[in-house]
Amino acid sequence: MALVTAGASGIGKAIVERLLENHFQIHIADISADSIEHFTSSKPGLTGTCADLGSADAAQNVLDDCMMHHGRIDLLVNNVGIAGNTARVENSDPDDWDRTISVSLSSAFYMTRLCSPQIQAQKGSIINIASNAALFGFPMRSAYTAAKWGLIGLTKTWAMEMGPKGVRVNAICPGSVSGPRIDGVIERDAQQRGMSTEAIRDVYARQSSMRVFVEAEDIANTVAFLASDAGRYISGQALAVDGHTEGLSNWLDNE
Repeated sequence: MALVTAGASGIGKAIVERLLENHFQIHIADISADSIEHFTSSKPGLTGTCADLGSADAAQNVLDDCMMHHGRIDLLVNNVGIAGNTARVENSDPDDWDRTISVSLSSAFYMTRLCSPQIQAQKGSIINIASNAALFGFPMRSAYTAAKWGLIGLTKTWAMEMGPKGVRVNAICPGSVSGPRIDGVIERDAQQRGMSTEAIRDVYARQSSMRVFVEAEDIANTVAFLASDAGRYISGQALAVDGHTEGLSNWLDNE
């Protein structure tokens, strides 16, 4: 049985669909009630809770609903996150910082804190969806980068804490993932920098050796692998699925 946050769209939805293929029962948390209703209505074994996971109380509600429907948790996928704003540190908004950290980092702490007793009882697994920004500095994205680096630290810490209980904890670090979310990031970057969206998209693609955007299904397949017996001794790792990112500092090349 799996609990997936931000599971009704984008990467989260792809993860859920892949896990359903592997015969998981799944509970999702998502901020969009309409997306949850539309998704769960067509998928037997899939339930959901509408929640803004930037708060501890919301995390408790998600856990309560999950246990009511399924009675156990074997796999937790901490996928929820937001991009935050694009600005130099001196121009960054403290409220945006607080919101980005609460949704993209604190949510994983809230959910793991509550779910870990169940996962330890089942000798299960926790997978945090981080970012290749967790492996590099990322100019103009202070809050997002801090949150994703924090996830790597939590991943390694929790792997140490729960490893003796048979629990594996890993992080996946996607590169730029095709879809509406990255399209929105690119559009905001283009407006911020006075560049065309095509130019921004080219910069993002050139950040990886393979010059690619990955697909949500690539992340979903990695989750399925880590959650399976094939990944039974993989823990404490930050696995990049990104076509080999070379760096994220391209923006400063001409400054």
